[in-house]
Amino acid sequence: MNVNSSLSNTNKSNLPPLEVILKRNSSFESIHKVHAVICDNKGRVLMKAGRSDFQTFIRSALKPFQVIPFVSSGSAERFECMERGLAISCGSHTGTSNHAREAFKILWNAQVDINQLQCPIPTNKKSPLEHNCSGKHAAFLATCQKMGWPLDSYLQGDHPLQQEILRLVGELLGIPSAELIAARDDCGAPTLLLELSQMALLYAHLAGSQQAELEQITRSMVAYPDLVAGNGRFDTELMKRAHGQLISKGGAEGIQCISRLGESMGIAIKVEDGAKRAKHAVALHLLRQLEWLTPSALEELEEEILLLGPGLQLEVKGELRFQTG
Repeated sequence: MNVNSSLSNTNKSNLPPLEVILKRNSSFESIHKVHAVICDNKGRVLMKAGRSDFQTFIRSALKPFQVIPFVSSGSAERFECMERGLAISCGSHTGTSNHAREAFKILWNAQVDINQLQCPIPTNKKSPLEHNCSGKHAAFLATCQKMGWPLDSYLQGDHPLQQEILRLVGELLGIPSAELIAARDDCGAPTLLLELSQMALLYAHLAGSQQAELEQITRSMVAYPDLVAGNGRFDTELMKRAHGQLISKGGAEGIQCISRLGESMGIAIKVEDGAKRAKHAVALHLLRQLEWLTPSALEELEEEILLLGPGLQLEVKGELRFQTG
């Protein structure tokens, strides 16, 4: 299915975006506008707030799909980088010694030199293994090693690996890969310019487990949520409290995607001004509306994730509404 054609009617309804209001004492200080959409795995917009056709870069929320060739090529199995290796490959981690060690294991097992990593060395750090995207880069290199593809150009858009990722994402979206627009992400790897509904569709596919590779990736993220982000980080803490029911993966500039496993539904959130605090507030607000998480788990997350200074409060206005044509 061509998701763009399936959305031809859904964007006429002009539902208002959500608003996240920061209050200092009882006075308004800042307002963030947020678009959100929930899709099924056929590309149908089920509920939304704001524009489902809002275009933006998916950033690191693309990682579970960039990892597919690592699985489909047999590289993960050959190099014995299964659940933990897949989880760190999907992660935007905090660069702890545990995170760096898992990324290093992928390179070690694939007999790839650490100097082949092209992700930057973070400020005040000593190794590219401490970069939050090192797991993805290690998986890229291991895949290239298995397939006999060049290692030194693995981030270039015309590299066989990146072309394969585009092909796979295009298949999931039901569009030719040539229609996908890529740009360099901060770590050096390509990311994609997508409509918000397309991001939700990707995560609906991730939740459906209808493809063996996606099922393996999903199972790994659920099994090791601490490798997907890190203790105290939103994605990790949400997945821990969801007890295997939700997949969560954020991206920079206000991107947050969530899947409900077994129901083939995905949520995509975009904060117009890119504020992290707003995307987390909206994600919890929508999880409460959809009843995808228990009230006690939501309360725990709000206390841990939405900590603000004295006298500060975040308030979300609006809700997802059913799409009526």
